[in-house]
Amino acid sequence: MVHVLSSSQSILNQFIAEIRDIEIQRDNMRFRKNLERLGAIFAYAISNQLTYDLKEVVTPLGIANVPMLKEYPVLATILRAGLPFHQGLLSFFDKSENAFISAFRQHQKDGTFSINIEYASMTDIENKVVILSDTMLASGSSMVLAYRELITHGKPKHTHIATILASTEGLEYVKKHLTRQDVTIWVGVIDEELTAQSYIVPGLGDAGDLAYGIKH
Repeated sequence: MVHVLSSSQSILNQFIAEIRDIEIQRDNMRFRKNLERLGAIFAYAISNQLTYDLKEVVTPLGIANVPMLKEYPVLATILRAGLPFHQGLLSFFDKSENAFISAFRQHQKDGTFSINIEYASMTDIENKVVILSDTMLASGSSMVLAYRELITHGKPKHTHIATILASTEGLEYVKKHLTRQDVTIWVGVIDEELTAQSYIVPGLGDAGDLAYGIKH
């Protein structure tokens, strides 16, 4: 199942426009804030798929029966670009436990590169709902490797993969390699083109550099 959030009219589209805008991108703090805002929107959307129990809440005038989350999802993110997006998810799922996975491109002299998982900081994910997030999904390799690393630490009950911006090719790669019925994909917007260097066009550039500065 793939949910594309930009397919309906909402404030999400404005925030995506702002993180794409080359002029607005000059403000790193605003870029990070917009990623957080998008994380909150994704959290609300995903929350509609979670399980709730009715609980009694005592008010000054009586008792209200309110649907409350039965279980908070574990929030897992791919470092480093995913951090502001993760923070937005955490602002809604504020009782969630967290996990972090480090993935990086190993560039070769011929211009090619491979994706490597460096380390993972995990909490207990066994039989839990997990939201695995990253700001962008270009080739899809990082997300697939991160998911495979994730399930070496336990078997989640269900995994929601969340990404703001995906390429068509990357999305198809993830769908091809993660065929399990217990995986749902959430995408903000899909761009058609992916360059030979795995940059999304029109995309937005390097989300990690725009959020935290150019890495050397």
